[in-house]
Amino acid sequence: MDRAFIHGLEGSSQGTKATFFRKKYPDMIIEDYVGALSERMDTLNKILFDKKDLILVGSSYGGLMSTIYACSNEKKVKKLILLAPALGFPEYKFNLNEKLVIPVTIYHGLYDDVVPWKPVQEVALTLFENLSFNTVDDDHSLYKTFHSLDWDEMLNL
Repeated sequence: MDRAFIHGLEGSSQGTKATFFRKKYPDMIIEDYVGALSERMDTLNKILFDKKDLILVGSSYGGLMSTIYACSNEKKVKKLILLAPALGFPEYKFNLNEKLVIPVTIYHGLYDDVVPWKPVQEVALTLFENLSFNTVDDDHSLYKTFHSLDWDEMLNL
């Protein structure tokens, strides 16, 4: 099983969440993604090319990237964990014949003024069959919530 963290639009492999994952899970795949969505997806596809049984953790724009990857590679993805995912991003529209059946857990702040949670929930309900959508007393960064989550359980350790 492989695990990867995909950071947000303005994040990096040196950000707070990436640093947490690198320290706690040294074998987790943590890379930098730059450029337009297509460039970021090319990088992600190259990194995950030979991986399987993936658990993807995507934050904000990285949540969008994780979802796009899973839509095209569902057999390679075991689970998605999405943190305030930018699923309603106008750059991308999902065109699926069927919902994804893999387990998907979303945590989204009720006070997120970057990516509002209600439109994300609407998109998520159309995309995912096995969805756990959790709104929390937090903002877009999820700093109050992030460290209190049971990462060992969610990452199946």
